[in-house]
Amino acid sequence: MTDPSKTRSSYTIDDLHASADRNKQWGRWGPDDEIGTLNHVKPEMVTAAAALVRSGKTFGLAMNYDINGPQRTIKDSKRFNPVLTFFGTGTDCCSDMSEFRDIRGADDMVTMPLQCGTQWDALSHIFYYDKMWNGYDARLVTTTGAKKNGIEKTRNRMVGRGVLLDIPRHLGLPWLPDGYGIGVDLLEECAKAQGVHIGMGDFVLLRTGQMERCLLEGWGTFAGGDAPGMKFDTADWCREKCIAAIASDTWGVEVRPNEVERIFQPWHWIVIPMIGLTLGEMFYLKELADDCAIDGIYEFMFCGASLPFTGAVGCPLNPMAVK
Repeated sequence: MTDPSKTRSSYTIDDLHASADRNKQWGRWGPDDEIGTLNHVKPEMVTAAAALVRSGKTFGLAMNYDINGPQRTIKDSKRFNPVLTFFGTGTDCCSDMSEFRDIRGADDMVTMPLQCGTQWDALSHIFYYDKMWNGYDARLVTTTGAKKNGIEKTRNRMVGRGVLLDIPRHLGLPWLPDGYGIGVDLLEECAKAQGVHIGMGDFVLLRTGQMERCLLEGWGTFAGGDAPGMKFDTADWCREKCIAAIASDTWGVEVRPNEVERIFQPWHWIVIPMIGLTLGEMFYLKELADDCAIDGIYEFMFCGASLPFTGAVGCPLNPMAVK
């Protein structure tokens, strides 16, 4: 395989600005819009997606939320793995069996950043300088929450046709190497080989295999380190295809190292605040991918209902694929 580090294009800040101007969709769905490309999903598309359910097989696409998660390596990150705390247990109940007048059981709580595991990025998560999606002022996101583009605005919009693009299996690999950039040609080539067409309103799931490797070998620098993923110029492809959302099995969907010098996550700068594209990160795709490889069917009904934390800039979820 060609070393991707030797084929990656070198982009500049001027390229970033040009992409922002070219892909900007502010006002496309009106001045008050807060859900961006999820507007592409129409009721008839949901009905058509339901017709894709043939066998009744279901696949949960979330990684487990626990202290063994990936949040352990990125410098200066405030994210940490979930902490489960019990304030009522079976051992507490069984320590005193003398009276049974009150209901007996267990109770618990979890402390976690909303984006520490399988999660959606809300359209209030990333800013292009001082603006977020649809031109709203970034200062509308305060310590009390996002006054615009909060994740709760998507609570009933994350359902439709899902399509898996299994890039490493298409290339005959168990997983892609870190730093491998996935370009438009490879996306189209993989879709064609799998017999699927990416179109308006689709929820695209992109498998790189990185999570699977890390689950076998250890998380290493999974959180914020080098990773396979979408090349910077695929932002145009996402807009032109009119997809609803895109999710991957990596920490940040896009290829790392970054393709624009001194810009952290430059693809994010374009797809979220300029295109209005919802991103899903750290999706667990192995079981779904294995099943798709067996039956040759790479489309399914997708449901990834967001948890409506008012004003949140992201949320955990357990997305489902139903075949």
